[in-house]
Amino acid sequence: MPSEKKISSANDCISFMQAGCELKKVRPNSRIYNRFFTLDPDLQALRWEPSKKDLEKAKLDISAIKEIRLGKNTETFRNNGLADQICEDCAFSILHGENYESLDLVANSADVANIWVSGLRYLVSRSKQPLDFMEGNQNTPRFMWLKTVFQAADVDGNGIMLEDTSVELIKQLNPTLKEAKIRLKFKEIQKSKEKLTTRVTEEEFCEAFCELCTRPEVYFLLVQISKNKEYLDANDLMLFLEAEQGVTHITEDICLDIIKRYELSEEGRQKGFLAIDGFTQYLLSSECDIFDPEQKKVAQDMTQPLSHYYINASHNTYLIEDQFRGPADINGYVRALKMGCRSIELDVSDGSDNEPILCNRNNMTTHVSFRSVIEVINKFAFIASEYPLILCLGNHCSLPQQKVMVQQMKKVFGNKLYTEAPLLSESYLPSPEKLKRMIIVKGKKLPSDPDVLEGEVTDEDEEAEMSRRMSVDYNGEQKQIRLCRELSDLVSICKSVQYRDFELSMKSQNYWEICSFSETEASRIANEYPEDFVNYNKKFLSRIYPSAMRIDSSNLNPQDFWNCGCQIVAMNFQTPGPMMDLHTGWFLQNGGCGYVLRPSIMRDEVSYFSANTKGIVPGVSPLALHIKIISGQNFPKPKGACAKGDVIDPYVCVEIHGIPADCSEQRTKTVQQNSDNPIFDETFEFQVNLPELAMIRFVVLDDDYIGDEFIGQYTIPFECLQPGYRHVPLRSFVGDIMEHVTLFVHIAITNRSGGGKAQKRSLSVRMGKKVREYTMLRNIGLKTIDDIFKIAVHPLREAIDMRENMQNAIVSIKELCGLPPVASLKQCLLTLSSRLITSDNTPSVSLVMKDSFPYLEPLGAIPDVQKKMLAAYDLGQGDLLKNAKNEAIENMKQIQLACLSCGLSKAPSSGAEAKSKRSLEAIEEKESSEENGKL
Repeated sequence: MPSEKKISSANDCISFMQAGCELKKVRPNSRIYNRFFTLDPDLQALRWEPSKKDLEKAKLDISAIKEIRLGKNTETFRNNGLADQICEDCAFSILHGENYESLDLVANSADVANIWVSGLRYLVSRSKQPLDFMEGNQNTPRFMWLKTVFQAADVDGNGIMLEDTSVELIKQLNPTLKEAKIRLKFKEIQKSKEKLTTRVTEEEFCEAFCELCTRPEVYFLLVQISKNKEYLDANDLMLFLEAEQGVTHITEDICLDIIKRYELSEEGRQKGFLAIDGFTQYLLSSECDIFDPEQKKVAQDMTQPLSHYYINASHNTYLIEDQFRGPADINGYVRALKMGCRSIELDVSDGSDNEPILCNRNNMTTHVSFRSVIEVINKFAFIASEYPLILCLGNHCSLPQQKVMVQQMKKVFGNKLYTEAPLLSESYLPSPEKLKRMIIVKGKKLPSDPDVLEGEVTDEDEEAEMSRRMSVDYNGEQKQIRLCRELSDLVSICKSVQYRDFELSMKSQNYWEICSFSETEASRIANEYPEDFVNYNKKFLSRIYPSAMRIDSSNLNPQDFWNCGCQIVAMNFQTPGPMMDLHTGWFLQNGGCGYVLRPSIMRDEVSYFSANTKGIVPGVSPLALHIKIISGQNFPKPKGACAKGDVIDPYVCVEIHGIPADCSEQRTKTVQQNSDNPIFDETFEFQVNLPELAMIRFVVLDDDYIGDEFIGQYTIPFECLQPGYRHVPLRSFVGDIMEHVTLFVHIAITNRSGGGKAQKRSLSVRMGKKVREYTMLRNIGLKTIDDIFKIAVHPLREAIDMRENMQNAIVSIKELCGLPPVASLKQCLLTLSSRLITSDNTPSVSLVMKDSFPYLEPLGAIPDVQKKMLAAYDLGQGDLLKNAKNEAIENMKQIQLACLSCGLSKAPSSGAEAKSKRSLEAIEEKESSEENGKL
């Protein structure tokens, strides 16, 4: 069957609009009408039918159009009672006339909305030469480049080549394309021209390449940010990187360098423009990765006590299969250490010939020698991370073989073994920085009396202990084993002790002692005493291991225990799945070094935190996360799926993991029978109350009536997200990166008050207005201290009012500019600038600095619509931003930079230009100096 034709140029958009389609017309009275819209053949007017008006009135002249807005960004949409039922990505508005009246429309899909918006913007920008597009695609930079590629491969110079050669050439230009798809496209083109030969002409080659290799969603983005050109120049790219991608310190030279590295045509590289193919390559590059490059190296403070970090930990490290029958394998240690694991387990038993061994005691037939294991550990210990490695010893050896273990560890590890006695004068464990390249042994320890050469200690066999506890005749006594002094002396700052209760631990436990909790016991404590668990973990290490009932080596949910501050949550690395995805994703941050600093609210002595908190966390500003799932690329067929043949019907789930108040999940619609480039175009919004503990998991599934099949996933900590348009590299079920398999998304993070959905203004929602939430103080029971802190309640309330008023004012500015809440003030000014430039290309307003704050002043009479926007700006900027200086400083920089780049500033002379630069420097100086002054 012929494939659907893709939109790859302005010409395609115009042709689609001339053919027409049905759109929903939205009226302010909450009514919605279905109308058929078309573009006149002469490109001069937009028409619709049926209409009560005569044909000459049911139209809109292209020359009258002032602006085209994508999304629900007009008063009509905001006040319409049915607005919630309208998809944001399918809505668009045409503003026309001197009073900026709006024609508000809804398409059947986001793709169709993008076609109309791109086509209309193209026509409006070229209204003085409306027939320019009739030149077609043949003279565009892209086609000129494709012609040179074809001519270079056409060795005979006949202007035609074999289909096989053309297929191979396209595959070289785009390796992700399947050969069968390319051949099918050539057959479609040749059939449409009623050709009998399979030889390919230059024109057919260019047509096939454009239809196969143009991603419509990237084309629409390029047209939008290039101001309706079909390529980006350095200035377009600079504004895109600053305003959309959140890149700082960008310069024209940096943009030209990007163009030289990614533009495919020689002409583009020389003239400094980036066409659609180079732009697509740039968006797919590591430079546009969703993961913050700063977090790809150690970026956190590593001088805090060990108890202040989450530690990458493995359970039953010697296993590569399930724990019931799986054999011991030395590769388990290699895999874990290469993945940045910093806590590994060694379950040691007596072997033959006085040689200790590691084995699964449910499967004694296969074992590995203790010596070979520690040699591998020594080799790989600090390959992925130079921070300390903890060896959790499960000692089941006789005294003679314990001494052999000690001799072998001392010989192999040498001075890497950390055996310094803990200092009684200290209150906390040493830091990872201080313990760099050290190997720490965790285990039982004898009393400090040097005359005691051996003694009895409780057994560290966790599974056996759990089995005994669950047995009918369990009497509460623990099994005892003999321990030699030499092995005891290797244990320093990770002495294993038995947990009793929090009250006893806080009184008598030493900071160098560590408790291990079974999953079941830790879950009970986390539910019953969440605050106490967090406070306990501020000073002491806690290790959580999976339940002995998990005979298939399935994994617990590590987030449940991270929420309580538990540092060492041991995972079965050999078992892939959602829980291991969370674990792997979490420890990607901080350079993958295996240590992640816990949130300050879980470290500070005076802080209070419960993992079960509902809603806002005291002292932490909640954020709004806006995720738009745009498209997917090259989804593979799920492994083992055979019922549907080669077709898949993908959809995307977005999961938020964190404290219970943050956990959420939303999914896109299913796209039928498209694995190469399914378009989703759906936006989701999540409130995140504790960003430092949150993770986002993108999951792609194949919608199947038998059972949805896994295609790929990617898990990333909230703190590692990069804003803007990003590609998400999907991982397979076992965690491997899949080549060329990606999700294309847009990420925006805003404060909850100013960045949430725009408040509706209709009467129907006024009663449900959200009550402003204020930070509360918790009494600690000491009257003197409680009375002192009471005086902070009123200033805190005033500060919250000030911040929320400022944020609400900024939302109003964004609404009047026709932009969504995720937009920045810089984007507002860039949008506004087109309306503030008169017909003779002079500004109708000017940027002036008053007391180092930027204001916009009219230059003569301006229309009422513009007055309204300036009034909103003055309210947000002049009256409120000045009072909320710390939050406003970045906004003010963006405003001035935007005005300078748009030509709205008064800069007729070099002196004025210098003054503007000095004003900008003054803003930057205020940022640093006023942080130390009074607020």
